[in-house]
Amino acid sequence: MKIKLITIPNLLTLSNLMCGCLAVEAALVRSDLGAAFWLIVAAAVFDFFDGFAARLLRRTSPIGVELDSLADDISFGLAPAAVLFTLWADAPSAFGWSGGADVLGRYALFAVAAFSALRLARFNVDTSQQTEFMGLPVPASALFCASLGMLAAAGKLVVCKEALLLTAAALSWLLVSPIRMFTLKFHGFGWRGNELRYLFLAACAVAVALLRLGAVPVVVVSYAVVSAVRWLAMRKRREGGADAERRIF
Repeated sequence: MKIKLITIPNLLTLSNLMCGCLAVEAALVRSDLGAAFWLIVAAAVFDFFDGFAARLLRRTSPIGVELDSLADDISFGLAPAAVLFTLWADAPSAFGWSGGADVLGRYALFAVAAFSALRLARFNVDTSQQTEFMGLPVPASALFCASLGMLAAAGKLVVCKEALLLTAAALSWLLVSPIRMFTLKFHGFGWRGNELRYLFLAACAVAVALLRLGAVPVVVVSYAVVSAVRWLAMRKRREGGADAERRIF
């Protein structure tokens, strides 16, 4: 089988990966969490356009799928974990971490990278995620972590060590959770079938206008909450329909 490595979609995917590598370097080597944030944002832009270019140019391929996941785990798994790792150094603590406990707590933050890898692996083999996601998408998790670092670096947010651990634990669970989360892929431009997407994007625009970059963590949390409420409502409706069918028969 002839494998073509150098294609426009693959170059865009590699640009995503390079942005992720630079974000890791910015966080771990230079402690520049502002730069890490913008590099992760750039990686997300490249991640969007590689799939778009592949469909437009009809250059989809198995190697592109695998390369995309590898790049995503660097940019949206390792890089955000590196941001949390760097934040830990100067984070205050209510309980006082020291010695081995401090080291263990700090390295536990890399669970975000591990569970991001699990999330990506499941996505690659799960054919039910064509119209909606199962679990929090890795770019959303990455932007949440990166925004915490950016806001902390700008002096607009103080995150304690306990909050960092809770953040890592919550994101790790959300990444592999069974919660069905809506996508922002529109089915045409009409209102019908896209109601939730239009309303969510409008709410995001209002949040950005009011909070600017501070809107990023708010938007990610809102996305997870709205998706969870929607999933629970749909599951309850399905269970109610199944109970009614059993009563009939």
